[in-house]
Amino acid sequence: MFWTKKVVIGDGERGLVYRNRQLEQVLEPGVHTFFDLRGQVSIAVHAIARPEYSGTDAEVLIARMDMLAPYFTFADIGEQEVGLVSKNGKLEDVLPPGTRKLYWKGLARVDVRKVALDGLPEVDVAVARRLRQLGALSKVAVVADVPAEYAGLVFIDGKLARTLEPGAYAFWNFQKNVGVDIVDLRVQAVEVSGQELLTRDKVSLRVNLAASTRVTDVVAARTKVAKIGDHVYRELQYGLRRAVSAKTLDELLGDKASLDADIFAHVRGQMTGLGIEVLGVGVKDVILPGEMKDILNSVVQAEKSAQANVIRRREEANATRSLLNTARLIEESPVLMRLKELEALEKITEKIDKLTVFGGLDGVMKQLVSLKQ
Repeated sequence: MFWTKKVVIGDGERGLVYRNRQLEQVLEPGVHTFFDLRGQVSIAVHAIARPEYSGTDAEVLIARMDMLAPYFTFADIGEQEVGLVSKNGKLEDVLPPGTRKLYWKGLARVDVRKVALDGLPEVDVAVARRLRQLGALSKVAVVADVPAEYAGLVFIDGKLARTLEPGAYAFWNFQKNVGVDIVDLRVQAVEVSGQELLTRDKVSLRVNLAASTRVTDVVAARTKVAKIGDHVYRELQYGLRRAVSAKTLDELLGDKASLDADIFAHVRGQMTGLGIEVLGVGVKDVILPGEMKDILNSVVQAEKSAQANVIRRREEANATRSLLNTARLIEESPVLMRLKELEALEKITEKIDKLTVFGGLDGVMKQLVSLKQ
């Protein structure tokens, strides 16, 4: 009849009946007929396959929860809480603090668990794993993956709250400003190249320096030093300039090990209390200007020439002394003199291609070689 209103509610639906724009009842699946002579009744049909209530009058319904409790799950999240919404036992959504939301009961079993944000707002490992699977973790939490040989520092509202070992972490980013710094604990190489310096005797040169460092106290290194690498580099510069300016060029070239030790001692002292350990410092190159190279080469050449002359004079003196001793022996022994003559004759004959002898061996001995009686 024209003064009646008929509505059919399916299995995946619920109906809200309004009379004179005021909620009167909730319709479950079935066929429902209403007497509506003046058009005072309106029915809103909602699909509940997606359990979140999508109407614009959610706050009105929340005020009638005494009547609607059998049909809705009411999520009322406090200002210091996070809501974890599970559907049929599986985490599906996160509600930020201060959220009020309705979920239809019926097709899906909806549970809302509240998590307090007091203290360190760390996300439970299982919850973080599920949210990462859903692709929602980075939207509601600060994610920190700390690799091996690294350490993490958690700052909440600018204050250090915790040190992190290697692993995966997540922290709720509601209500508080959460930041995570990752610090490398491995040995770091620092290069200080092309430093133009003056020695104590005013010689200009260029020095390249290398050092190795590592962080031993991550809290001190992060909280007391703004930029670790820049600070170490600057102290290496200062130590190098101080050490070079205290030595002459000859001292630098003659003992580089002492230069390394001076720089190392300076830098290690400056790193005390900062959580940074200096493992080693070494001068790689000392580069001289072109004119200074020529001068040094001339000095080295002169020194080597002088050394060669000394050695040559010493050998000549030894040879003369040996000849003098030989002469004295020959003078005292005629037989030795004859042996020397024969040796000389042997050397001469080695260079003669053809030899003709007249008068026999006796003639050779008497005419070619005069023997002293």
